[in-house]
Amino acid sequence: MNDNAGQTRQAAVTPFDTAKLDRLMEEAGIDVIVATSKHNTQYLMGGYKFIFFAAMDAIGHSRYLPMVIYEKGAPDHSAYVGNRMEGAEHQNNPFWTPAVHTASWGTQDAAGLAAEHLKKIGKAGGRIGIEPAFMPSDARDLLASRLDGARFVDATHVLERLRAVKTPDELARLRRASELITDSMLATIAAARAGSTKMEIIEQLRREETNRGLHFEYCLLTLGSSHNRAGSPQAWAEGEILSIDSGGNYHGYIGDLCRMGVLGEPDAELEDLLAEVECIQQAAFAKVRAGAAGREMIVAAEAELKASPSAAFTDFFCHGMGIIAHEAPFLMTNHPVTYDGIDADKPLEAGSVISVETTMLHPKRGFIKLEDTLAITDGGYEMFGDRGRGWNRGGA
Repeated sequence: MNDNAGQTRQAAVTPFDTAKLDRLMEEAGIDVIVATSKHNTQYLMGGYKFIFFAAMDAIGHSRYLPMVIYEKGAPDHSAYVGNRMEGAEHQNNPFWTPAVHTASWGTQDAAGLAAEHLKKIGKAGGRIGIEPAFMPSDARDLLASRLDGARFVDATHVLERLRAVKTPDELARLRRASELITDSMLATIAAARAGSTKMEIIEQLRREETNRGLHFEYCLLTLGSSHNRAGSPQAWAEGEILSIDSGGNYHGYIGDLCRMGVLGEPDAELEDLLAEVECIQQAAFAKVRAGAAGREMIVAAEAELKASPSAAFTDFFCHGMGIIAHEAPFLMTNHPVTYDGIDADKPLEAGSVISVETTMLHPKRGFIKLEDTLAITDGGYEMFGDRGRGWNRGGA
């Protein structure tokens, strides 16, 4: 067993804003948080994630379950619970938490270590914040059985708010992710030829992103008049359009953009249709600034959309993004992802990042979309990966 719980420091130097987290926990009635999602443990650990389980959590009869324990007002009581092999990671690049328990293989032994740590810091009977969607039932059951008097509280909202405003380093990673995805998509469009299949184009994008240092996550692709974005043997034909929507990860932060291509020259109708999409995007952009309510952007975009000749088959959507593709600010309700738009009437915050997207499902010309990433600033916004927003030629 590799358990470094005895290692302590004079004072924990946290990679996040403890004052903000303490305030959020106080408002939510939480004494101590036990974070278990990959995205929040990554955030609370300053960007660290264990490479061995990057692709798959399952091992043996259980799964990898990292945990970060943080007590309100007492960062020196923090702990990290990880896999036994992570002791080597800690040896090479010491984790910030004063207690480190790298001694688990599955969910129950991880939960057992967490329970022991909570007892040690005197919080066994406290109000414990968990992430219900990211804590396996056997781990929660074990915690409940060993922590008499503990009350479990949903800490999801607290952790979402903690991550909402990005640091300069986070903004730099999101900017880089967007730039690399844009470069990859434009290179992929240029490399595609008449006869290139959807599966071939998707594989080309995967290689382009990987060669640029991104972790490829997905590619949603359409060709011609089809609205189907799944991979298939469908081939690109002369005169047809292409939409390419991709997510790639750069050092833990997501990029998510959509650009358009055409095999040949776009005709006047295609130019007009993409211009309609662009006008809706620009109407939204014009209302984006720190202090403005998110609803202002939505209302402006939807007014422009309503006046569009293609309104009947066009949709506008915006959402927050960062470590994951949909996070605070939450601006629209169930559109299409299921959550409440609780931030629509709140002021946008400088340092938060949003995705703005307009999608046209034209019945004859196909899937026409622009998706852009904006970082909110005091004076407006900064767009990340702002190239290739017109018709990009295939077969170049």
